[in-house]
Amino acid sequence: MASSTSVPAPRSRSKKPLGKMADWFRQSLSRKPTKTPVSPENTRSDGSQPSSSDRPPSLGPSSEVSPTPPPTHLGAHGSSSSSGGRWSKDYDVCVCHSEEDLAAAQELVSYLEGSAAGLRCFLQLRDAAPGGAIVSELCQALSNSHCRVLFITPGFLRDPWCRYQMLQALSEAPGAEGRTIPLMSGLSRAAYPAELRFMYFVNGWGPDGGFRQVKEAVTRYLQTLS
Repeated sequence: MASSTSVPAPRSRSKKPLGKMADWFRQSLSRKPTKTPVSPENTRSDGSQPSSSDRPPSLGPSSEVSPTPPPTHLGAHGSSSSSGGRWSKDYDVCVCHSEEDLAAAQELVSYLEGSAAGLRCFLQLRDAAPGGAIVSELCQALSNSHCRVLFITPGFLRDPWCRYQMLQALSEAPGAEGRTIPLMSGLSRAAYPAELRFMYFVNGWGPDGGFRQVKEAVTRYLQTLS
């Protein structure tokens, strides 16, 4: 009889117990992922929106920037060149007189320039440019002066050049109140020029020769410019 031999059963592969497998998965899931360094070039390659630190600050009502005013250019006398006023012209007053009244005109100019107002006066024989044309110098002085004083005397009425000065002064500022100031001395009211009949004149018969009234008239006009 053939002996029966027992065939050994095949060995099964060893398997981890289910408990150990569960512990392994649990440990794998509990591990923290390692951070990989990100280069600046590809920080926004994924199309994400920029962070609040990258955005420019917004201007709210409390952070509005007020415009800076343009610088003000000051003239030689410390006033703004754009505002004009008194310093927009070279002289405050131009004194028109006859040659025979030069001494009296010089007294008037000294009085005006020495006053507290420090008025700037033009006296043709003193301030005209040497070599300049007489007519051109007069017209330029009248144009560059705020006020004109007409020193009307018998010599003034006799001199055709003085009559030209008077007409030129009137044409520079026709109807400008306070700019042309007649100072009449040594004449009666009937001798007052017809061209000036619509203007009040300063009477030079007073103790100061009318100089104070002339100064007040010029100063009053200059105050309207400020």
